[in-house]
Amino acid sequence: MATEKEVSGGLGLEWRVTVPEGSSVKMEPEPSWISRTWNRLVELGSKLRSKVSTFGKKVWKIGADSPRKVIHGAKVGAALTLVSLFYYLRPLYNGFGSSAMWAVMTVVVVFEYTVGGCLYKGINRAIATLSAGGLAVGIDWVASKSGESWEPVILSASVFLLASAATFSRFLPTVKARFDYGVTIFILTFSLVAVSGYRVEELINLAVQRIATIAIGIAIALSICILVYPVWSGQELHLLVSRNMEKLADSLEGCVEDYFMKSEITDAKESSATRSEGYKCVLNSKASEDSQANLARWEPAHGRFGFRHPWKQYLKVAAALRNCAYCVEALHGCINSEAKAPECMKKHLRDACMKLSSDSSKVLKELSSSIKLMKRSKSIDALVGEMKNAVHELQNAFASLPNHLTQTTASSPIESTEGKKNSNISIADGVALMEAMPLMTIASLLIEISARIQGVVDAVGTLATLARFEGIRNEKSSSKVQAEEQEDKALQEV
Repeated sequence: MATEKEVSGGLGLEWRVTVPEGSSVKMEPEPSWISRTWNRLVELGSKLRSKVSTFGKKVWKIGADSPRKVIHGAKVGAALTLVSLFYYLRPLYNGFGSSAMWAVMTVVVVFEYTVGGCLYKGINRAIATLSAGGLAVGIDWVASKSGESWEPVILSASVFLLASAATFSRFLPTVKARFDYGVTIFILTFSLVAVSGYRVEELINLAVQRIATIAIGIAIALSICILVYPVWSGQELHLLVSRNMEKLADSLEGCVEDYFMKSEITDAKESSATRSEGYKCVLNSKASEDSQANLARWEPAHGRFGFRHPWKQYLKVAAALRNCAYCVEALHGCINSEAKAPECMKKHLRDACMKLSSDSSKVLKELSSSIKLMKRSKSIDALVGEMKNAVHELQNAFASLPNHLTQTTASSPIESTEGKKNSNISIADGVALMEAMPLMTIASLLIEISARIQGVVDAVGTLATLARFEGIRNEKSSSKVQAEEQEDKALQEV
């Protein structure tokens, strides 16, 4: 192999390599810093374009999956546009002046996604502003009548006492749940008015202007939130509890199917991802359920939800459902553990376990349908009875497991010396029992889950009574009326 150096076109040196076969390869020089910089810029541009495209697709997917979020953004924009007219129109600005800023601030902080959230903040802000403003004006009047030497003492003492008491009240559970935002606004308004330094006459005029603009901002926010595509917290809670029941039912049935029928499932990963892990939604929804139930109490009667709807009972139903989800989580962990039971033992309990999981799942799905439709179920008693029968079948199969283990160990003899046969058999029984422990744990968890599902059934029954779900009697009576009408028509024809 030979190499030679030559000049190419006066642009620089090039190297040409001659290989033994007689052909040659020309080696290009390294690119200059300008071309390297340009290539990096092009690469950065392509990466930026890819990230922008990915982000745009995510935004589009969120908007397509939940159009109400897009509508909520448009509602906030419309509310701010309306309240901004106090700045744009001279007559309105002359009437309120710079106090119109409080209307804009009120819309920004009050407008929420749900009607309950908007009412919660709006009512809290109105009450806190009125009470704090009136109290501050009264204390300022008393301080002004007490003389210049006592005025700062009275004002400072009032701010210290009221701010301390209001802040401490936020630690009370009832106040924290319902009036936390109002207490914060009370502290802010009282402190601003009390230390403003105005004379009483000017302070009253300022308070009236601010209260008027805040009232206008609250009215605009509530009107748009309630009248334009409203999102009700109560309905969100209602659907959330119903969906969680369906997810838990699918998770329970999917876990057992994945364990006993794994060899027959063609796409085990997809099955596990879509069904078996649905219990996580139930365990992670407590904060959302508490928030929605708290906000639903502020909402007026709407749709199928009347005044004083039993929102607290939804939390009890959700708590009973989470009690089941904890066992399903333990079941999921046991199924995915490294300790595996022999296939011969799994076959012994497979039918009983799968039947119990299927019957338990049917009960949860029927309860979910009952809540979603707000109707009492006709078949819930029969489904619960089938679930209890499945529990008895699993218990009987569970009780016969030692005999099955003995037969299994007897069919697989262990080499032993003469005189130690009995001890070897006992050792074999112990080994088989240890191998069956994961299967026994799964069976015990299924029995425990069925017992906890009974608590969900009782909680949903109480909810149906308090919320006055449509009963079976009404359907029976209507069917009787239809039958009587048909009989009357037949008699008339005769």
